[in-house]
Amino acid sequence: MRTQTTLFFSLATFSLSAFSVAQAESGLASYDGYGKAGKGGELTCAHRTRQFGTVLRVSYGSRSMQCRVNDRGPFIRGRIVDLSVPAAKALGMMSAGVVRVSVE
Repeated sequence: MRTQTTLFFSLATFSLSAFSVAQAESGLASYDGYGKAGKGGELTCAHRTRQFGTVLRVSYGSRSMQCRVNDRGPFIRGRIVDLSVPAAKALGMMSAGVVRVSVE
């Protein structure tokens, strides 16, 4: 019984760690001036596969912020997330337009 319990917890820990590693992404981000606005100034973004309502932590340089997925996109090869204008301003990427970010 003890061996089965230990094996179960080992497998559960391994699957959770593999799942969390699979969630981290790195790639290009852009901002969309025509994106859907969040309620009450909420920072929002578009992602191709993440579920609507998921909160992502987007990091660029020394800055990091959280935004909620409320749209699909970007549909340009190499880009992983499309930020709303308020989210892009919070991240400090407005002048660059397209930047390399990490998304968790």
